[in-house]
Amino acid sequence: MSTSSVSRGCFVFKPSAKRRKTVGNEDHFRRGCEDKHGCALRYRLCQQLWDRILRDTESLQDELNKNILDGLLDFARRRSGGREPGDWDAQMRASEIPTAALLLGVNVPDHDVTLQSLSELLRRSVGPYVASLQAKECGSLKHLVKRVLERITGGVVEEEEEEEEADASQIQTGAQCSISNLCQWYRGKVKKSTGPNPPVVVILKDLEAFNPKVLQEFVLICSRYVQDLPLVFVFGIATSPSTIQNMLPHSVSSLLCIELFHSLSCTQHLSTVIDRFVLTPSFPFKLNGKVMQVLISIFLYHDFSVRNFMKGVQLALLEHFHSQPLSVLCCEKDVALDIVGHLQAKDLERIRALPSFKRHVEARKEEEQAELLTDDACLKEECRKLIRSLHGYHENYFPVLRCLHALTSSLPRYPLGKQIRELHLICLENTVWESEDYGTAMKLLRMLSKDELGAGVQRCVEILEQETNKTMRKALEGLQELMSKMKGLDLSDMEPPAQEPEVGLTSPVRNLGKKTDLFQLQKTLLQMNETRRSKRLSPFEILRNQTVDFIETLVKSHLSPPETQPLHEALYYGSSATVRRHLNATPRTSIQAALSNPYFYLQNEHLRAEDGGVSNRAPDICVAYKLHLECGRLINLFDWLEAYSTVASAGEGADPEAEDFGRVDEVRHARFIRAVSELEFLGFVKSTKQKTDHVARLTWGGC
Repeated sequence: MSTSSVSRGCFVFKPSAKRRKTVGNEDHFRRGCEDKHGCALRYRLCQQLWDRILRDTESLQDELNKNILDGLLDFARRRSGGREPGDWDAQMRASEIPTAALLLGVNVPDHDVTLQSLSELLRRSVGPYVASLQAKECGSLKHLVKRVLERITGGVVEEEEEEEEADASQIQTGAQCSISNLCQWYRGKVKKSTGPNPPVVVILKDLEAFNPKVLQEFVLICSRYVQDLPLVFVFGIATSPSTIQNMLPHSVSSLLCIELFHSLSCTQHLSTVIDRFVLTPSFPFKLNGKVMQVLISIFLYHDFSVRNFMKGVQLALLEHFHSQPLSVLCCEKDVALDIVGHLQAKDLERIRALPSFKRHVEARKEEEQAELLTDDACLKEECRKLIRSLHGYHENYFPVLRCLHALTSSLPRYPLGKQIRELHLICLENTVWESEDYGTAMKLLRMLSKDELGAGVQRCVEILEQETNKTMRKALEGLQELMSKMKGLDLSDMEPPAQEPEVGLTSPVRNLGKKTDLFQLQKTLLQMNETRRSKRLSPFEILRNQTVDFIETLVKSHLSPPETQPLHEALYYGSSATVRRHLNATPRTSIQAALSNPYFYLQNEHLRAEDGGVSNRAPDICVAYKLHLECGRLINLFDWLEAYSTVASAGEGADPEAEDFGRVDEVRHARFIRAVSELEFLGFVKSTKQKTDHVARLTWGGC
């Protein structure tokens, strides 16, 4: 079942007698898990976490958009709800259309979710007449008006046949008639209803992508019917409000009564998402530092899309459960403790092979090492202890992380980062208290005033008050005690006590007029430095040092990297290369790999080749690509054609001794031209004016 060319054509393959076996979704999780129950369990746990991500993401999106959606809803009600046609706000002229300019930001992939929520909310709360449009479906005025009528009326609008050479006035007349039909349809609906007249809302999702001329004509036409049809526009803008003035002249924009609405910043949205899904012990699946860095880098340097960030988290989740057999332990603590009792012998051997567990065993006594490596029951009991310890580590890690961020996020130059995600990355990748930036932050904390330090400690107290475990409750008591001592200090405690002047110590400033040598000056400065070090501290300075020491104790106790925790591999996903390859793909590399190794894509045994070569039975484009790699900057088309014809003849099984072997006929010529055209389309070669019978090579090297 193969063809001799990738050229366009129709090929018929008769189905085999054997019926293909249907494969369930859970069978794709068989990697490293031979029993069907194990892969089904991994699939079920992955599906549960996947559904939780989708559900929580939607609820979070509604929470974040609540203010702006409520504002837009109130705008639609104020401008048109409960009024008779022609009865408008006194501040508006009769021809003005109320318009909400919704500034959504440059994170275009997230706009659909926000505008979809807005459409549903308007239909439920204001009225059913809502039309949501995109620029790609409104290339002309006729198409724009047609889409509006279809979305408002819920039916199909038949297009009137018009000549291709119709002038602008004819198109405009036809559009006016269509809007008048909408007015007639609306009057019929309003007469049947007894409540207030609902508005007709037109949402333009991507305003920048609309044709300015089409948009101008549409606004002009709608302004003529605004007294009979309660229109409301909603413009989705990705850049700035000046877009409206840039697209519409003053004569048209003056017909719009514009009110601005600002959506939540995409960086603030990302911080909220990370806080909900990453910086929480309630979500068992975790990302290591490298994977987090890849996802955040794609967000900051590519699209600013929180939606794509969550897709990256979902991809990592799927890859983790697919590639790691011990991901059956990536679930809630009670469920994981129950699963440990049902682990099979091969699963226990995988636990023994984990690097983190090996380090844990090496730190135990010799007799305990032997039990853990040979006794399965002892290993299961030890795994339960380690799972409790791992979940306890997360319950302590995140509150202490928030406390450290609350204290250091306002320091000058932000030594540990301004955003909590930056501090989280530092703690994931390194031992934070061994870094130079951490030392700088602690020095700055020891220089804070009473008000600044008190505000930071108060934020830490509020963070720990939300925790229920014993370790954090004990830390809370310590901070509350320090806070009460700090409130009890008065102004006299802020100043250091007066020092008695030391005998024999003279200030170098007083002796500037006297003759002295360099050695004597250095000695005097050292004595002054020692005096400063040995001076008595004020009560506030002592309390400030105690507070910083207490915070440092919490950090060193609970902010160690996850790699130090045994069995962390079951919860943490760390293949950043896989995530980068899927989310930040390199098309050229993939295309070159496919052209150089067609067997791995087509799975045809005849295409197997050794030493990096390409089989003479490979598709035409693969043969042409391989031959073009052997040429220089300019490729002679005739020589290239002859070489291709020779390879094609060998692939067809022709006798090398025959006279017509390698001869160029019409079929081979046509196939070669098509292969070269495909390579030109892919960007490997281009025509050149230097020589008419040559093409220029645009790439160098292969895969």
